[in-house]
Amino acid sequence: MLFNRFKNALPTPEEALKGRPERDFPVPDRHTVLGNPLLGPYPEHLRIADFGLGCFWGAERKFWQTEGVWTTLAGYQGGHTPNPAYEEVCSGLTGHTEAVRVVYDPAKVSYAALLKLFWESHDPTQGFRQGNDTGTQYRSAIYTHSPADQQAAEASRTAYQSVLHSAGHGDITTEILPATDRPFYPAEDYHQQYLDKHPAGYCGIGGTGVSCPVGVAQADG
Repeated sequence: MLFNRFKNALPTPEEALKGRPERDFPVPDRHTVLGNPLLGPYPEHLRIADFGLGCFWGAERKFWQTEGVWTTLAGYQGGHTPNPAYEEVCSGLTGHTEAVRVVYDPAKVSYAALLKLFWESHDPTQGFRQGNDTGTQYRSAIYTHSPADQQAAEASRTAYQSVLHSAGHGDITTEILPATDRPFYPAEDYHQQYLDKHPAGYCGIGGTGVSCPVGVAQADG
C-alpha cells in the first residue's frame, strides 16, 4: 500500500527513509571498461554531468561508450535519504532516481553533445516510468554543476520539446535542477558497469526515435 503509493508520487522529506550517515557497502576502485577511478577527486581538467534516464545499467553503457568520457558511475540522486541502498530506492521511499555520473574531458566532448545523447537515449515524456520500468526511481532528470550547464540543459529541453510535439509526443517531464543540494550516492558494486560484466543483461534503454536539435561534436571552449 505505502510502497504502491510511492511508485507514483515522491515522498516528502518527512516521509522519506532516514538513511545512514555513511555508505555501508564498498564501491570498486576502477571502471571495468575505461580503467579510470570511479570515485573522485578527479583530475582538475575534467567536468561532471549527472543524468537520470531510466535503469542505470543501460544508461551507464551509453555514456562510457562515448569518446571523451573518462569514467562513469551508477548511483542514486535527487532524493532525501542519505546513502540509500538499492532496495530502499526501489521502494520509492527515498525520492531518488537511478542516475549516472559522467566524468568527461571538455576538450574531447562537449556538454551539449552529452545532452543530445541523454535526450535521444530515452523517452523523457513518461513521468515516473521508462518503458516497462515503473516507479519514481526511473524518472528523467538532469542535475547540473554550473549555471552555464543549467542554462544549456534548459535550452536543450525547450528545443527538444518542440520537435517532440511536432512528432506527436507529449510534454517532457524531465526535472532539471542544480546538483548542489542533490548529492549523488554511488550504487552498489554489482550495479557498476553492469552490462560489461553481463553483456546479455537487461538494458531497458530506448529513445523516441526523434533527433534532438542540440549537441555538436566539438568540445566546449
